[in-house]
Amino acid sequence: MQVSESELKTFILDSGLVPRKDVEAADVEAKERQQSIGDILVSSGALTPDALRRIKAYVLGIPFVNLKDKKIALDVLSLIPEPIARTHSIVAFRKTENELEVAMLDTQDLPAIDSVRKKTGLKISPRLTDDESLKHVLLQYQKSLKEEFGDLIATEAGKINLVKEALGDDASEGDLKKMAEDLPIVRIVDTLLRHAIIQDASDIHIEELEDATLVRYRIDGILHDAMTLPKNAGPGITARIKVLANLKLDEKRLPQDGRFKMETDSDKVSFRVSLLPTYYGEKIVMRLLRETGEGFTLEGLGFHGESLERIHQATKQTTGIILISGPTGSGKTTTLYTVLDILNKPDVNISTIEDPIEYQMKRVNQTQVNPQIGMTFAAGLRALLRQDPNVIMVGEIRDSETASLAINAALTGHIVLSTIHTNSAVGAIPRLMDMGVEPFLLISTLRLVVGQRLTRRLCDDKEEYTLDAKEREKIASPDHFDAMFKALADEKLVKESAKLDTLPFYHPKPGGDCEDGYKSRMGIHEILTVSPAIRELILHSASPDELEAQARKEGMLTMLEDGLYKAARGITSIEEVLRAVNDG
Repeated sequence: MQVSESELKTFILDSGLVPRKDVEAADVEAKERQQSIGDILVSSGALTPDALRRIKAYVLGIPFVNLKDKKIALDVLSLIPEPIARTHSIVAFRKTENELEVAMLDTQDLPAIDSVRKKTGLKISPRLTDDESLKHVLLQYQKSLKEEFGDLIATEAGKINLVKEALGDDASEGDLKKMAEDLPIVRIVDTLLRHAIIQDASDIHIEELEDATLVRYRIDGILHDAMTLPKNAGPGITARIKVLANLKLDEKRLPQDGRFKMETDSDKVSFRVSLLPTYYGEKIVMRLLRETGEGFTLEGLGFHGESLERIHQATKQTTGIILISGPTGSGKTTTLYTVLDILNKPDVNISTIEDPIEYQMKRVNQTQVNPQIGMTFAAGLRALLRQDPNVIMVGEIRDSETASLAINAALTGHIVLSTIHTNSAVGAIPRLMDMGVEPFLLISTLRLVVGQRLTRRLCDDKEEYTLDAKEREKIASPDHFDAMFKALADEKLVKESAKLDTLPFYHPKPGGDCEDGYKSRMGIHEILTVSPAIRELILHSASPDELEAQARKEGMLTMLEDGLYKAARGITSIEEVLRAVNDG
């Protein structure tokens, strides 16, 4: 059953959710584009997708269910496998003898309903739900799996003694390969990898200690102990990962790097493996690089207001250098790929030189650095210039040769994107000069520098509080808070009559689905646009402090100010902002 356009328009007008003039304008646009008026209102931001779903459900007489605080029995939840639940946005939440109630985002998805009916043999009663409810239920799948994984590891770890009893430190490559293929080891490693994917970890650390093997996951930038395995599990796990990454099994004295892929029902993940010899064995770190899912947006990464506009203006240029700066693990590569995605159009030739290739992009020519055969960033960049590119992306500017070539590429009519390791946006300028780049070349080519860090996002359930003047002084100078408040006012997020003393901030509230009150991460940024005044300062070898003062005068929010802005919006906490800024 479908909701007619006239019914939908009438109900939206009667509900008063959207002003009449906006509805009428959307109606005209919908007819011109041959789209639904609901879709037009959602794309313009006048209606949320959940509001549109509720309207359609009401018109059709379909009940709406809120599952945000509902714990669903595992036997009911598992009637619909997680991959199907995620793909079709459908979950089971209540079962009687002959009937199964399912919550959906699209109750008109008849193939999904029919598939569940055939699998369960029950009568299916569809109910409408919203995105937050669906996320809450999908998280319950994860918690159920965690329990299963814990039981599996406990069971299989106990069997390793039977396999490894006779193997010592001088085990041959054949013995190691046999150990790597042993069923308990295979199951444990597979479990560790899948568990990390489910936990949405960015890295896995496996460390051999004196009396145990420790597994840790980095989640939202913070390392957490995941599990402790018996000491004798370490060599087998190491051997198994070496086999997966196609590394030398009998090499234990030198570092090794490799890569492998793993597919689950809902994810395709590439694991970048690094092994390092330590006192008690080999330390393994694996970076998880997800190859599936939707691309990032600048807004989703935390850019907003004037900062967002500055990046868009820079991407409209046909020449020049755009740099992303920050320490290791600050999300530079993700930002770089997001900007690259904006530039990725049919009439543009994009070539990259990377170490390693972390994300695979369509219509982009990506080249891997290989120093062992002489394929360095500098050599690769030199070759890319002969490939008739419009846009060049260099993974990192780390030496004077690469910096010089990047400058020359920008001078000869290319857009160059790259990263650089500095603590701030203005810090990129003296760093490039230290690499031998002449000031007159720098002011001719450098367009924009983005400095960034990552902070954890607060969960929806959080504690509100206010800061008085004395408390604010302990955190940052009045100038920083004034800049933050001005940014809020510019984006009309606070009333003109609002005051800093009454402005709410938020503490994390652990519990429920958020163990420590945080979930996922976002960036805090500072955007340095190379204006005529900044160029003049560069030409006269101004200090970083002078450059920052001028940039702030021109409207740049520092990372601290951007962090305070996001803390005042309830996206993160002040504690997180200070941790991120000070860690850099």
